[in-house]
Amino acid sequence: MKKSCLLLLFIPLIFGACSSKKKIVKTISAFDATNQVYTSHADSLSKVLLTTQASMLTDSLGRPVPSEFVGTVNFNLRKPNYVIIHYTAQDSVTQTLRTFTLVRTQVSAHYVVGKDGRVIHMLNDYMRAWHAGISKWGSVTDMNSCSIGIELDNNGYEPFSQQQISSLLLLLAKLKRDYNIPTANFIGHADIAPGRKPDPGIRFPWEQLAKKGFGYYSDMLIVPAPVNFDSATALRLIGYDTSNLPAAISAFKRHFVQREDSPVLTQFDLDVLYNVYKKY
Repeated sequence: MKKSCLLLLFIPLIFGACSSKKKIVKTISAFDATNQVYTSHADSLSKVLLTTQASMLTDSLGRPVPSEFVGTVNFNLRKPNYVIIHYTAQDSVTQTLRTFTLVRTQVSAHYVVGKDGRVIHMLNDYMRAWHAGISKWGSVTDMNSCSIGIELDNNGYEPFSQQQISSLLLLLAKLKRDYNIPTANFIGHADIAPGRKPDPGIRFPWEQLAKKGFGYYSDMLIVPAPVNFDSATALRLIGYDTSNLPAAISAFKRHFVQREDSPVLTQFDLDVLYNVYKKY
């Protein structure tokens, strides 16, 4: 009885956004089979939440340490703290949905936003999508575990449509409100994987997002960087992995300068970096 009550408590919280399989099937009927797989996998994960077995510990001599499980009454779900924006690098939403519903691809995202502004929710926000890959931001080395991944239907060589950006802004506002995500934590795939990923690319309207409170951007009036300004340290303090400094420079310029993304900092780039770094 106790386990049944706990199950009834958790399932609406975790799977509420995806609880109506009939509704999802009605929207994207071609994915009926994968929706059933999703539901089955989600059900299996829900059972993990009900596990009440104490941790089995042993000391240095291999002797068991006495342990037991006592459930606290003060808890809730862990929530995402970052939003990572991608482009799909594919030719259509249909192609992306196909990619994200094949086991062999081993990639996914929480949301896909089409050129026409359609928003497709593919994974409950509390679940861990496989979108970031090998990445790092600040001291965080497992971005998948603390972020929501949003894929924009874009092949990487075209401008983003106004309908798409309008829908993205509405989605970002909801996510920021629901999970209290800090302004600084709206970033791109290229930011967390410099040298490996370029998305969402140099055409992405980061300045427009920053004006709405989703990420930072440089001010119109830029204070010149001091002569002894340490650009590598500034990049690291913003969050970039500077183990490959040229790649980090390119990623920074792709996000905050958006003129070109060569791995060399001009004086203008340094001034922008100085302006941005002071916001963090």
